Parts: sequence; C-alpha cells; structure tokens
Amino acid sequence: MTDTPPSAEQPQRVVERDGVRYTLLGTAHVSKQSVEAVENAIASGAFDAVAVELDPQRLQALTDPDALAKLDLVQVIRNGRVALFAANLALAAYQRRLAEQIGIEPGAELKRAAQLAKEKGLPLQLIDRDVGLTFRRASGKLGWIGKLKLGGGLVAGLFASEEVGEADIEKLKQGDMLEASFSEFAGESPQLYAAIIAERDQYMATRLREEKNETAKSVLAVVGAGHLAGLAQHLQNDTEAPATLRERLEYVKPKSNMPWFSLAILAIIVCGIGYGVHRGGIGVGLDLLGVYALYTGGLAALGSLIAGAHPLAIITSAVVAPFKPFRLSIPTGAFAALVDVRFRKPAYADFLSLRNDAQSLGGWYRNRVTRVLLVFLLTNLGSGTGLWLAGIRIFGKLAH
Repeated sequence: MTDTPPSAEQPQRVVERDGVRYTLLGTAHVSKQSVEAVENAIASGAFDAVAVELDPQRLQALTDPDALAKLDLVQVIRNGRVALFAANLALAAYQRRLAEQIGIEPGAELKRAAQLAKEKGLPLQLIDRDVGLTFRRASGKLGWIGKLKLGGGLVAGLFASEEVGEADIEKLKQGDMLEASFSEFAGESPQLYAAIIAERDQYMATRLREEKNETAKSVLAVVGAGHLAGLAQHLQNDTEAPATLRERLEYVKPKSNMPWFSLAILAIIVCGIGYGVHRGGIGVGLDLLGVYALYTGGLAALGSLIAGAHPLAIITSAVVAPFKPFRLSIPTGAFAALVDVRFRKPAYADFLSLRNDAQSLGGWYRNRVTRVLLVFLLTNLGSGTGLWLAGIRIFGKLAH
C-alpha cells in the first residue's frame, strides 16, 4: 500500500492486490475541486473501471430527478418501510439545505464519476452498502433511548430551515455524507460511528474484491476522504472470503413480529375486563369493553383527523384500532394510510415538490405524500395513547 501526493487537496492511496491496482481517491462531497479531480483522473485514461461510494438507490437519486415520482407509496406502507422512507426524506431535506447554502450539490463528484464512466464505456462499480441497511444496522445497535433520540432527530431534521453548522460542513469536506447527516440528527455515538463509517470502510473494500475481473486491472475508487484510511487497510489486509464477509455486514437481526410490550398491556386490559365480568356480571364487562373501544378507536380517529386524513381513513382508524389483539404486528396507522392513499393518490407534482414541502409543517399537510406519512404516524400515536388510557380507565373503574 502506498500514498501518492495529494492533488488539489484530494488525498490518494494506492493498493495492489490480486493483480489489481486500486487507486483510492479521497474526495470532499461539497467541493468543486473534488469534481475536477475526478474529471482529470478519468480523462487520463489510466483506469479501466470506476468504483464509487454509492449504492443503486443513491445513484438513482443523484442522476434521476424523477426518482421519487416513481415511488410506489402503497408498497412502502404494505412492506413496513414508512420509517425508512421518512428517514430518506430527512436526509434529502438536509442535502437540499446544503446545496442551497454552499452552492454545490452534495455528492456531485460521485455523480460526475458515474456519468464519465458511462460516457467512456468503463465498468461502473457501486460499492457502498444500501442506505436502508446502514440505517437499520445503526438503529439496531441503539437502545430504546438511542432509537428515540435518533427518530426525534430525524423528525427535527425534516423541518429544520436554519443553515447547516460549520462543524457539519467540515465533516463533509473530510468526506462522508451519512456521517454528517446522522451526526446532526442523532449526535455522536460509538454505535452510530461503527455502522455508518467503520463498517462501510470494510464493506466497500469487500465489494471492490468481489468486483474483481480479468479485464479491470486498474480501478479508480472515488470515496469520501473520511473512508480513505480504513478502506485502504481493509482492502490490503482482509482475508475472509468477500461473499461471506459481505453477507455478515448486510445482516440485520429480524424484528420480532410479536410486539411484547403492547401484548402485555392488552393482556392486562383483557384480565381487567374478565375480572369485571366475574365481579359484576356481563353488564360490567360490556361497559369496560366499551371504554376500551372508545379510547383506542376514538383517539386513533382523532390522530387521523389531526393529520388531515380522508373521512373514510378516519372511520377506518376508529373501526380497526379496537381490534389490535387480532393483528398485533400490523399498526392501525397502516390501514388508515392505505385508505387515504387510495382515495387521495399523490400526483406527479406532489413527488416533484416533496423535498421542498418536507421542510415545513404546512408543506406536510399540502403535499399528499407527506400527508400520508402524517396519517400513519399520528394514527399510531393516537391508537397507542388510547391503549394506555383505556388500561388506566378500566382499572380506575374496577378500583371503585
């Protein structure tokens, strides 16, 4: 492994392994000089393949302005990817603020590298891990408090309008978009650093080894400068089979389909109603059951109403919420959101204005895409609050 003199403040490392010469070009994701360095390197004709710190989803977002407009919102809801979609919105809003503040699109050098590789007929290798996997692995390393902090930070990031701080811009100059984004949303933590930086160093090294072929003997890898040292080290020293290592770095512990916390509350409520029947007869039991339905259904409907849901979505919330014991793994908000999106399907213009609208509360209500997210979130909040209050009310009645 060797270092080459930095060019226009772009540090480089060269690693030779298994007959392939890898030139790792460290860039700043908010630098015109980085774009020029990429252009000069590819124009030199010294490389027969180009690798970039992108996954297919991020490449599409950079190169296709209409990528969001092709999104199937119904599938997002059905597949339980609403939280991930909201996180991507937060990241997009953050990047837009940066572009407006510093006058250059974050990741412009990666986009340019992909464009030039296509123009020159060079193989393009997408070596970064899917941002959804990174987000889920980062979240999985946090406790409940950390997850709440991360979620709250993401929500705050959606509505933030102030300029990005100098510290975060410096991180981008050092070269990692996700690190700068997550540090603004969630603060520093060793767990986030491990998933967002250290793991991705190893992942990208693994992907470079996987992409090895007989025709690509000189590869230019364009990555954020913050990844340079770790990437070079792993590329030089890792001995585990690439496929096995990648599988381990992509593994996300499956979420339990059984929400034990909600199940415990429901069990307590059911026991309370049963005790009421035992003590006062069927009339008391029906009265307590009515209290449960009123609180869960009523507050779920209130959440939908506050979110500006379609009237049928509000009715759906009220009807579905009391049946939580029969669909423990499916949130009430999913039903309400699906009904809302069926009757008020987002238009093409809603997707095009999504990044702008996501930065203000009024925009969230005006845009049909973000309003569906509000319906999902506020309906679930109402349903969960109703469950707690129903339990308290039932036991309050039994105590008298």
